[in-house]
Amino acid sequence: MIALIAVVAYLSQINNNKQRTISVLDESGLVSDVFKKEGNITYEVLENISLDEAIEQVKAKEHYGLIYIPNNSDVSVIAEHVKFYSQDSPSLTIMTDLESTLEKKLTDIKLQLDGVDIEKIKTAKTNVNISQESFTGETSSKIDNILKLSFGGIAGYLLFMFIIIYGNMIMRSVIEEKTSRIIEVIISSVKPIQLMMGKIIGTSLAGITQFVIWIILGGMAMMILSSIFGVNFSGIDASQQEMMQQAMQNSGNANDMQLVITAFYNLPIANLAIAFICFFLGGYLLYSSFYAAIGAAVDNETDTQQFIMPILMPLILAVYVGIFTVIEDPHGTVSTVFSFIPLTSPVVMLMRIPFGVPIWQQLLSLGLLIGTFMLTVWFAAKIYRVGILMYGKKPTYKELYKWLKY
Repeated sequence: MIALIAVVAYLSQINNNKQRTISVLDESGLVSDVFKKEGNITYEVLENISLDEAIEQVKAKEHYGLIYIPNNSDVSVIAEHVKFYSQDSPSLTIMTDLESTLEKKLTDIKLQLDGVDIEKIKTAKTNVNISQESFTGETSSKIDNILKLSFGGIAGYLLFMFIIIYGNMIMRSVIEEKTSRIIEVIISSVKPIQLMMGKIIGTSLAGITQFVIWIILGGMAMMILSSIFGVNFSGIDASQQEMMQQAMQNSGNANDMQLVITAFYNLPIANLAIAFICFFLGGYLLYSSFYAAIGAAVDNETDTQQFIMPILMPLILAVYVGIFTVIEDPHGTVSTVFSFIPLTSPVVMLMRIPFGVPIWQQLLSLGLLIGTFMLTVWFAAKIYRVGILMYGKKPTYKELYKWLKY
């Protein structure tokens, strides 16, 4: 995994460092001065040459492309007939930057032709930054909301991946023991519910241990690879780093960095840490019990597909509800309701907490999650108890319901 990340970072670095030259043929003579060297892109202005000759010259020099600005007295006509010639399809980012540069320049020219003083317009522009403050006097900013949503999104993603990876591991373990008939020997010494809980808890601890090892060894390996082979894992090339340093020297950007730091300290760090652990473990244990029950009900992984999707749907719904509702209204009806539903609360509640959720709501949501987990374990254990000894028949939802009555 570390080698794979290193290769991807190295290839990305090579791609970012690739120098590109774009030729500019400006027959109008109005916009060629706006094309300046930027990052890994260099512009070469062509003069006293026809379009066909320019294309042949660009092909001969193997430049990245040719941008052609026709000669016309009407700026609007020029804007509609600008063309970019290249051997292959150009980068979307480069095309967007070119369009933005030309739009700004042609707009200024058109305003000047209409008798508008551009300098007055520039000096008249006023940046509005609305400061935010609660009724209790707590200040915040837009950056606060971005950090809060980022935490919730990362927490939801980690929970989602953890459930998929280690939930499937639990399910495969049960199927393997069932098909090899080892399970018949094991249950002679232990109760089915104890065996199921042992699998869930044991796999959870193994997964957490694995993640910790990956983080520690991965961080060390990346530092070593970065120092020995010069691989830049951040994906930021030297030119971008210089741009960032220049931006940091700007007072406005320095103020933005101060806002970021302030926003980070405004986060309820202790509350987030405790809530993350509780809801993360609670959500994982809840879904793991489903996976264990599925593994006991089937004989092979092919038969699990009909049961897995209904389990994953609430988790997927929680991620989308969190992203599309919490950011707009973290204390709205939809966000609040889904933060109490046990199948979605591990994700939605974690997204709401950074925006300030009363402790009683967190405790109520956690209590419902734990209660649902215990109830789910009881139901799953009944399916587990019957299913681990059932062979040769593909179960249906109707049969699973019958097993709950045994």
